Amino acid sequence: MVARAYTVAFEGVEALTVEVQCAVSPGLPAFSIVGLPDKAVSEARERVRAALNAMAIALPSKRITINLSPADLPKEGSHFDLPVAIALLAALNIIPEDAAENCVSLGELSLDGTLVPVTGALPAAMSAAESNRILLCPAASGSEAAWVGNTQVIAALTLADVVRHYTGQSPLAPSKPGEVVRPQTDKNMRDIKGQERAKRALEIAAAGRHHFLMTGSPGSGKSMLASRLPSVLPPLSAQEALETSMIHSVAGLLDQGGISRERPFREPHHTASMAAIVGGGRRASPGEISLAHNGVLFLDELPEFSRAVLETLRQPIESGEVMVARANAHVTYPCRFMLVAAANPCRCGEMFNPAKACSRAPVCGEDYMGRISGPLMDRIDLRIEVPPVDFRDLDLPSDGDSSLAIAARVAAARDLQSARFEGQTSMRVNADAAGGILEEIATPDTEGREFLQTVAERFGLSARGYHRVLRVARTIADLEASSQVRRPHIAEAVSFRLADAK
Repeated sequence: MVARAYTVAFEGVEALTVEVQCAVSPGLPAFSIVGLPDKAVSEARERVRAALNAMAIALPSKRITINLSPADLPKEGSHFDLPVAIALLAALNIIPEDAAENCVSLGELSLDGTLVPVTGALPAAMSAAESNRILLCPAASGSEAAWVGNTQVIAALTLADVVRHYTGQSPLAPSKPGEVVRPQTDKNMRDIKGQERAKRALEIAAAGRHHFLMTGSPGSGKSMLASRLPSVLPPLSAQEALETSMIHSVAGLLDQGGISRERPFREPHHTASMAAIVGGGRRASPGEISLAHNGVLFLDELPEFSRAVLETLRQPIESGEVMVARANAHVTYPCRFMLVAAANPCRCGEMFNPAKACSRAPVCGEDYMGRISGPLMDRIDLRIEVPPVDFRDLDLPSDGDSSLAIAARVAAARDLQSARFEGQTSMRVNADAAGGILEEIATPDTEGREFLQTVAERFGLSARGYHRVLRVARTIADLEASSQVRRPHIAEAVSFRLADAK
């Protein structure tokens, strides 16, 4: 007789169904796991044996074989402990076979039978919902998985609780989604003295999810501007929150099983490796660009990042996804992020400061900023110089719009874009617009078209640069609630595009 249980194997953010088959047959006593398991899965037999002994369940003196099907799919992780135990308990007639076959389970077992939380409960719940099965998981993972509303989630503290649930002795109540408290922040755009042009560019970037580069002397406020960007971004939509949380679930970053509506803000150090930024490693985990999906990736000191890392960003910026290639698999992660970068104009950082003239200008700046390749720079929509702030301005009272006022304008512009791209799967904001859709929504008036053609010829804009100017101009028009892209919108978009053209 063969008993069956079900679990998942993770390939990127996708959870692939794995059938766990258990056969107890006559022969020399043995307990083996086959089906391309890794070391952690192979060690599950010892954890399962110890957990059953803690429940006073002795294994029979027979040959126990566990097969993980499909056998050619690599199986990684300790979450296979619980499904192996479920299949074995069904084969021993301790729990009903139909109960084992009607659930997708995952969880690590400690030696005393306690269920230890594992990563990936949210994608596993999605897989269970697609196959019309119940999800069985550790208690600490239940509130995370319960956010998938079209499947029942049963969360247990111990393996003994699972047995009592399936034998009807003490049924477990379905889990409820974890509550997430919106974090309070005291960072406000009004804290920034001066820098009105930078704040304007930041508002445009937030409204259309445009990539943004700030160049300026040390201490001019580049990092301060970037740190206040989350305060003006709209919350994640329900679909975006689910997409982002699935990535964070696989990475084990969900806090207390709750799904947050806050947009991710990732700021890796410039010494980060390519695997840390793009994704990869031994188990092909998501990198910073995927963890920033639907949010912000802030790269401070951009020229200090490895040239190989920066060049690898070019394709994900365009496509919104990254493929991590391995010898046995190709894993794809979504990474539709907003790139915000900051850089000093030269190695000493004082090329723009008239009070501290750089002795090697302009060669110093050309060498330093030359680390950022032309193709990567061409993908950045907004580029501005952030001048030093006079110390006398720091004593002035705070002025300008608050984060709340800017956030309201950004939200209104995003609402226009949501209505514009309704029904489009690959386009959500103006930065995604392409092809005929871009021509339809961002065709400028006659004066604007003539002006843009003149600029394109004068400065040699690439086709990509031409289209990115149109996208930014469409966002500027949205901030003014204008249905038509006009010359002033084109002119402002061009001024940010050509800020570094000398």
